[in-house]
Amino acid sequence: MTLDEIQQEIIEEFSGLEDWMDKYSFLIEIGNEVVPIDPKYKIESNLIRGCQSRVWLHQEFNEGIIKFEAESDALIVKGLVALLLRIYSNRTPHEILSSEPRFIDEIGLRQHLSPTRSNGLLSMVKQMKLYALAYEKLSTKK
Repeated sequence: MTLDEIQQEIIEEFSGLEDWMDKYSFLIEIGNEVVPIDPKYKIESNLIRGCQSRVWLHQEFNEGIIKFEAESDALIVKGLVALLLRIYSNRTPHEILSSEPRFIDEIGLRQHLSPTRSNGLLSMVKQMKLYALAYEKLSTKK
């Protein structure tokens, strides 16, 4: 599936939920499905700046693909992590850089998250894109 198709799938999943209590419950549910990252990656340098809760983001680049792993200590944020992993993990740097996270506005996250959670979500996207940019530059130098 393309990144756009995955985002559209997420938009459709959320559109089937009645109200924001159901959407928050869904976020918590999918967050609980995120595989915890190895404790050795829960280090200061992997913490996302700009998040009120703690979010660790680890990445590996292998054969042109970036694999992200992430975890949070907050329930709703874990759900946001799950969405971003679903979209951006196991992708090329070019795919990540050329795809904007339109699902955030289309499902109403920006309006329904607290300002600190919204900033944290955008900080996670920014960090993923920064990794993609770095790996893209590294790949073109070879």
